[in-house]
Amino acid sequence: MTKETVIETIESILFQIRPTLLKDGGDIEFVRYEEDIGVVEVRFLGQCAQCPMQMMTLRAGVERWLLSGIPSLKRIELVH
Repeated sequence: MTKETVIETIESILFQIRPTLLKDGGDIEFVRYEEDIGVVEVRFLGQCAQCPMQMMTLRAGVERWLLSGIPSLKRIELVH
């Protein structure tokens, strides 16, 4: 996959996750994709930014979806 294709896929997957987060007053934002190390950075917004469960949401939800959809990714990082 080209870098552009990976970014499009990341944004597509986040678009699928977004409605669930919006129901709880939160959201997620794609920040950056580091192609050379296979890392995606995302930021939680709204209620998700202060939620005590944000790391579980990141690892069990967002990361799982992204890693299964894009095999070249290594990990997903949360930035503030």
